[in-house]
Amino acid sequence: MTALFAQSLVTPSVGLIFWKTVAFLIFLYILYRFGWGPITESLEEREEEIEHSIQRAEEALEEAKAIQAENEEARREAEQKAQQILREARDSADELREEEKAKTRREIQEMKEQAQAEIEREKQAALQELRDEVADLAIEAAQKIIENDLDADRHRQLVDDALDDFPTN
Repeated sequence: MTALFAQSLVTPSVGLIFWKTVAFLIFLYILYRFGWGPITESLEEREEEIEHSIQRAEEALEEAKAIQAENEEARREAEQKAQQILREARDSADELREEEKAKTRREIQEMKEQAQAEIEREKQAALQELRDEVADLAIEAAQKIIENDLDADRHRQLVDDALDDFPTN
């Protein structure tokens, strides 16, 4: 009986083909109704997710490129500012060095002038002291020569007048 039953399934008959076709169409309807819709919806959702992910990745790439360009520009600006600061520091150091040199030269010149003024004052003081000595010696000599002709103030006046007539070397 099993052989007969198996043989009837294999042999084509119109009723069997009809029922197989009806069963297949019911299966396709159920598959389309309950399986195909959710499957295609999930595939479309997945496709949209992938598109959004690709779009976000492209946007992130563009943003990264923009950030990289900004960083490069900022780095260049920072390098230029650093070079400018170095130039300004060098210029400032050179200017300060020149100011210090000029200040030192002025101080040396002032010290030189003060020393020359001090030497001149000492020279004048020494000359005045020498004149006073010479005047005193001349008065003593004249006093001994004249011996009581003139008083001391008159002698002093004569010597001072004589000294004023000498050249001042």
